[in-house]
Amino acid sequence: MTEHTNTLLGIFPKKIEELKKDGLYRSFVPFSHLAAERGHAVHGTDGAGRVQVWCSNDYLGLSQHPEVIRAQLDSTVEHGTGSGGSRNIAGTSAAHVELETRLAAWHGKERALVFSSGYIANFETLSTVISALPGIVVFSDAKNHRSLIEGILRTGCAKHIFPHNDLDELERALAQYDHDRPKLIVFETVYSMDGDVTPVRAICDLAEKYNALTFVDETHAVGTRGPTGAGVCEEAGENRPTFVQGVFSKAFGTVGGYVAGPDAALDYVRSHAPGFIFTTSLPHSSLDATLRSLELIQDGDALRRALADNVRHLKQALRAAGIGFLDADSHLVPVLVPGAERVRRVARVLFEEHDVYVTPINFPSVPRGAERFRITVPPFRTSGQIDDFVAALRKSLDS
Repeated sequence: MTEHTNTLLGIFPKKIEELKKDGLYRSFVPFSHLAAERGHAVHGTDGAGRVQVWCSNDYLGLSQHPEVIRAQLDSTVEHGTGSGGSRNIAGTSAAHVELETRLAAWHGKERALVFSSGYIANFETLSTVISALPGIVVFSDAKNHRSLIEGILRTGCAKHIFPHNDLDELERALAQYDHDRPKLIVFETVYSMDGDVTPVRAICDLAEKYNALTFVDETHAVGTRGPTGAGVCEEAGENRPTFVQGVFSKAFGTVGGYVAGPDAALDYVRSHAPGFIFTTSLPHSSLDATLRSLELIQDGDALRRALADNVRHLKQALRAAGIGFLDADSHLVPVLVPGAERVRRVARVLFEEHDVYVTPINFPSVPRGAERFRITVPPFRTSGQIDDFVAALRKSLDS
């Protein structure tokens, strides 16, 4: 390399040091989850250590469900390990078509479109739809996920960021514009960092009053909320959102994401979104596993009840132990451990002394001083395991 390129690349070690100095450097611990011991994983490249994982997004434990595993194995034997191309180059399987049809019906929409991830589903759909509507104004909740934020920013459209779940401010912003000017409200139903739930019906009322489209992210709600697990919108009996986004990588226990909505709009996205057109599609086997997960979720009242029972037990145990947490109306239980150094130290003690893994959540994911762990308790967790976890957490906080 030339002296000039060495000088340019020399910027990066300095930036890494800045991240470490500011406590923002991210470390990754290799984990191999164990299907035979749900909630457990071996860690390290040699697989010598074994830990319990208490921060997984696999909310219902379906990634290790024997029927989901069997569906993927059988499909892999029949169809292979990859799709072989993008959706328009031999990469649309019968499983794609079936899954999109069933997702659309599940959410009461005309069409659904499957993407390689939830992030891509948000980013590509939002940026494509917004770019197609001249003069549109977007109203985005201040705590929206980065994928939503980036999808909006990519377009350079006019936008308002309203305070989290502040419907008075949202209405004031909407009222500034002519009734016929294109508008889009973007929000989530369950916010992952605080575990709180958005008043979907009230937002839909405002959208109707001010002639706005809506895009709702149900990432953390599909599978866990609603009579058939279709999310907070289903739970509220609300079918007015224009677009509904969900993922397979959390409660479904597989991989990928999707958006359901109007037929023509998503047909347009299918034909214009670069992240949909120019990427290899998900393998047939993964989608067959997702189809089986969908069946388990739609018939999964018992799973959702067990999840809710575990959340109640966890909160009771935390209260009894004097451990502070955000008591939100969802399956996500944020345990507050203020201080970047402290939350990392407590996580380290849990890991090294109790064989328990939880991810310390720092700035910029949460504000400085609001550091935390986000605890999840899938249906397979026992009361005894929850009590032991809380006892280990209490000891680690006191160390």
